[in-house]
Amino acid sequence: MRCVSLNVPLLCLMSLVVVPLGVPVGGRGVSSNACDPDNGGLTLPAGFCASVFADNLGRARHLVITPTGDVYVNTWSSRYTENKNASGGYLVALRDTNGDGKADQIERFGPVHQDGKPGGGTGIAVHAGALYVEDIGRIVRYRLEGGALVPKGAPDVILTGLHTDTGHIMHPFAITSGGALYVNSGSLTNSCQEKDRTVESPGQKPCAELARQSGIWRYDAGKTGQTFSAKERFATGTRNAVALAVNSADGALYATLHGRDGLGPHWPKLYTMEQNNELPAEILVRIDRGDDFGWPECYYDPQQRKYVLAPEYGGDGGTAQGSCAAKEQPLVTFPAHWAPNGMAFYHGSPFPAKYRGGAFVAFHGSHDRRPAQAGYLVAFVPFAGGKPSGGYEQFATGFTGQPTVKAPTEARHRPMAVAVGPDGALYVSDDVKGRIWRVTYSGSR
Repeated sequence: MRCVSLNVPLLCLMSLVVVPLGVPVGGRGVSSNACDPDNGGLTLPAGFCASVFADNLGRARHLVITPTGDVYVNTWSSRYTENKNASGGYLVALRDTNGDGKADQIERFGPVHQDGKPGGGTGIAVHAGALYVEDIGRIVRYRLEGGALVPKGAPDVILTGLHTDTGHIMHPFAITSGGALYVNSGSLTNSCQEKDRTVESPGQKPCAELARQSGIWRYDAGKTGQTFSAKERFATGTRNAVALAVNSADGALYATLHGRDGLGPHWPKLYTMEQNNELPAEILVRIDRGDDFGWPECYYDPQQRKYVLAPEYGGDGGTAQGSCAAKEQPLVTFPAHWAPNGMAFYHGSPFPAKYRGGAFVAFHGSHDRRPAQAGYLVAFVPFAGGKPSGGYEQFATGFTGQPTVKAPTEARHRPMAVAVGPDGALYVSDDVKGRIWRVTYSGSR
């Protein structure tokens, strides 16, 4: 088993220019006081406030901010015919031209998928003066040139062949400063059962989908015409890693991993529904080449602080580990089923010192807890000396618009992703109707 060495600070995915709040960036200044009276419905720590940067964009997924402060959002808008905003394309470009903390220039671009075909994606990043986006099983690159908000011309096709038919079809990615492109390929199934999500169905052994799913793949961001294949797999056993980020200090890759579902419903002789609510943990990990995080044979039990054998593969619902004892250990654990979908490492100066080098994580919220759901928040994980210095703490709440929800459809907003702007502001996206918040700090340090 490899012991993870974390002796460097975690930084943001992109190399961004950091300037104090209120200082113009690329000719566009933003006032440090540009916040809404009600913080856009959010509850934040003392000294922080928020504005609704944009709203009603449609199923906003990941977002990225350029060194000049322009915001780009990947959406699933065209998957939903009720969202008429999708008619202009699934990518959204936003610019605040007057410094009031709100986007006043909003344009859509990218393909418009029609005839019932799904459109849009999740992954998005800026690298080497270009915008990289996921689009229905491929990753493409748009050149950002001449200060124009919307890229001109057709995109270059970087990678094709990503699966889109069933299961976890999103393909978020991260790019290092040197151009390594890390891509998530999520699982087709919940736990690789012979009959997916079926009571007491055993697991496939070996699990055939591990050849092309449930792992991280590595490609070259500067090379066009690449095709997804089993041979480029970088790590395995991740089930679904929606939040990926690179430590720009050492080039290491970090991710939050979704745990499996269905321990209680599928294995009622071994697990109660109360146990189902708390198992397994969602985890924050560092990923190196060749790592194996155990899916589908293993899951992480936060109470026992160890991996245990899944019931599909002979687990006893308790302490049996088998080969799971050798799996890569998490850095931080989060409650079960919260769905960590976005992560950003804070490198700015405006926020208090405790936040510098730490990680913000956006939780999409659970769907299979009983009787009430949980998550639907942005958390913060403090770091000191290049490693986690404590557990997570809640940073932003209030997204659901009500004290409790019994189903995700009851939530007014669902946090999807976070990103840090060049002025140190934190942006949060919403995967219900597409709200974007901009969070700033003006209190005492």
